[in-house]
Amino acid sequence: MMDIPKLRLLNQQLANPLFHSPKELVSWMGAVQAQDYAMVKWAVGMRLASATVRTVEEALQKGEILRTHVMRPTWHLVAAEDIRWMLKLSARRIKAANEAYAKGREEISEELYSKSNRALETILAGKKRLTRLEIAEQFRHSGLAADNYHMTRFMVRAEVEGIVCGGESKGGKHAYMLLEECVPPVPDITKDEALARLARNYFRSHTPATLQDFVWWSGLSVTEAKQGIYLIGCELTEEQWKGQTWYLHESGRTRGSIKGHIRFLPPYDELLLGYKDRTDVLPSEHCSKAFTGNGLFFPVILYEGQIVGNWDRKVKRNGWGPGCSLFRQESRIDEALLDKAQQQYMQFLGK
Repeated sequence: MMDIPKLRLLNQQLANPLFHSPKELVSWMGAVQAQDYAMVKWAVGMRLASATVRTVEEALQKGEILRTHVMRPTWHLVAAEDIRWMLKLSARRIKAANEAYAKGREEISEELYSKSNRALETILAGKKRLTRLEIAEQFRHSGLAADNYHMTRFMVRAEVEGIVCGGESKGGKHAYMLLEECVPPVPDITKDEALARLARNYFRSHTPATLQDFVWWSGLSVTEAKQGIYLIGCELTEEQWKGQTWYLHESGRTRGSIKGHIRFLPPYDELLLGYKDRTDVLPSEHCSKAFTGNGLFFPVILYEGQIVGNWDRKVKRNGWGPGCSLFRQESRIDEALLDKAQQQYMQFLGK
């Protein structure tokens, strides 16, 4: 019998974390969903042996970890050394999503995309960091359309083509930089090498997981996902459980206790977003309290491997931490443990 919650907590570094730097952690995870820019810092920080928000911000400032659209595609943090091959592997899906966004609206020609890319290379040259609004203002001066529709399509296309990437924010807003100025060029790898790397990164950090979980997380086709699993087959052990095939990576940790373990998880955390089926840690009757049908995720309380409640991410005026509510009124969690979870979050913020 597999203790799936315990194994996932250990290998996602939520229990007894092994790493000390954001770069190590993000590289281990493969990618960390970064829809919520402020909260993804906590998603990284709570998986480190010791960290504050400045630890994560410094890694973003140095360009050790970057924020861009990859995989499904949506915002993710990725390690700088991984961004090029991950963008290349994700390119078809990102372009398709960009085109789907445009359905029924004005088409953008390849010539116009090339013009916007050249403008970005000029505007951002010299290691400048600019927000989308600042770039839009420059585009208008250059005679390029800069409304929300055009800017969304221009910036996503520039990301997938390796023109721009994101890292440290500017005034609380996502800022773009030239990828060439942040990450030195590296030799290309083959598609099979990329599939193997992605599969390895996923299964070592999300083990145990199924093929369907990997397909969901990666955005790969079933055929591509199967190929990735095949390529690292010697590193994986298969287990039959609940009528499914589960894959466990050879580097996965199995020893450790999660008794009394508690964490305040941010919205869009990998413990939920990293799997298609989340019922091993979140009973189906409580799913609506953790996320909505249209993909909005809430901050949740993780206790001994199970999602048991919600917490309020806002720091109160008196300086003390977030409030919380449990899904079941009859649930009992020691107040000292809830205080511990609050203190962990507040210490991370430096409060």
